[in-house]
Amino acid sequence: MLKKALKKAVIIALIGFIGIQFYRPSKNQADYSVVSTFEKETKVTDEIRGILQQNCYNCHSNHTVYPWYTEITPMSLWINNSIAEGKKRLNFSAWDSYSLKKKDHKMEEIIKEVRKGRMPVEIYTVLHGKLSDQGMESIINWGKAYRSNL
Repeated sequence: MLKKALKKAVIIALIGFIGIQFYRPSKNQADYSVVSTFEKETKVTDEIRGILQQNCYNCHSNHTVYPWYTEITPMSLWINNSIAEGKKRLNFSAWDSYSLKKKDHKMEEIIKEVRKGRMPVEIYTVLHGKLSDQGMESIINWGKAYRSNL
């Protein structure tokens, strides 16, 4: 009896898993130029651009480069939710809509989060690699330089 119920549950779960694959959430794939205002205003160097592309823009801009595993639901739902949450906190694509005070505050948060090792988030670093100590120092120095020029 238990074996039969377990078999039925596995079949139902498998049918549900296959069925949900047909649901595709919209992707966050605006052209890369959506961060150009931010990069110009904050005087992003090639080094900083590389760090931001690798560690920040996927969740904090309107331009996400999706890895292969985001084609599998429910992973796609989880990733899109993470992106939406990240953009709610900071969206480099919306930088031009921020007031000077908000820009200063956001840059202060970037410095703090990077210094404390909380950005990029741990689950992201497992899949994409950690930000090096040199990278952290570069982001912090770039952020401080931007804030001192406001």
